[in-house]
Amino acid sequence: MRTHRILAASLIGLGMTSPVLAEAESDEPIIIVQNNWSSQLVMSNVVGQVLESEGYTVEYVPSDSQLQFTAITNGDMTFQIEAWEGSMKAAFEKAVEEGMVDAGTHDAVTREEWWIPDYVLEKCPDAATWEGLNACANIFTTAETAPKGRFVGPPADWGKNYAARIDALGMDFVAINVGQAATLWAELQSAYDRKEPIVLFNWTPNFVESKFEGRFVDFPEPEPACFDDPSWGPNPDATGDCGAPRAAWLKKAAWKGMADEWPGAWAIVQKINLTNKQLANASKMVDDEGMSPEDAATKWIEDNRDVVDSWLN
Repeated sequence: MRTHRILAASLIGLGMTSPVLAEAESDEPIIIVQNNWSSQLVMSNVVGQVLESEGYTVEYVPSDSQLQFTAITNGDMTFQIEAWEGSMKAAFEKAVEEGMVDAGTHDAVTREEWWIPDYVLEKCPDAATWEGLNACANIFTTAETAPKGRFVGPPADWGKNYAARIDALGMDFVAINVGQAATLWAELQSAYDRKEPIVLFNWTPNFVESKFEGRFVDFPEPEPACFDDPSWGPNPDATGDCGAPRAAWLKKAAWKGMADEWPGAWAIVQKINLTNKQLANASKMVDDEGMSPEDAATKWIEDNRDVVDSWLN
């Protein structure tokens, strides 16, 4: 298998005699988790294509963004390339306590939050804060939510309960969750073309920042007390009256048996370290340019050959 080939080649290149090779790594498939947003789909395919090029068998299995960590802990899935603090922190950390491996933190800095196009500020100058946005809730009203404003939320399985935050902060909004990420961008594009007020869930890194001018809405910075001490925050009678982290981590997750079952593959995935730009480019190829995640992954590898080579070195 791959580790032994590289070891032998390295030794021969140094003028050394190749040792007797140990037993080959497992031929069992490495199961890579796939979630329902574009950068994750592209990058999971990048990982899979790279591992396949090194002789490994790879399978892709879709999973709920919260339940995936239980599956990884149990060994039903092997590796996840994107675990986001803003929506997955509790499930991720619980799984680590139960035996899942924190496989490292990317350089990418993430944020998941309510987001508005800049033109909204023309009608509501203070909309970049939750108090200012709430004071203008009426401009976001739809037939579905009247007399309250509509917040276009993410798919429900992403673990973001914005209805609870709205209640805790006493906001005049109704959270309407979409079924898939593509619907978020369709809603945004439609509103953007007409300069119609819209507030929706967004995240970074993402292709959105390269195509649309806008900003995240600032909520109270989260602290542990926000979630267990009602006296903390703007509402003294409720928990959850805060936003998401403004500079959050992005991690990798792995089954604890990966290092023993596929040590060469484990060495590769440990070296994977993605930046905001690399992830934004991955999502842009799918969400803006219409490529399939598989084709986008192939192109990403071509465009980032030096990065991929550093994983294999």
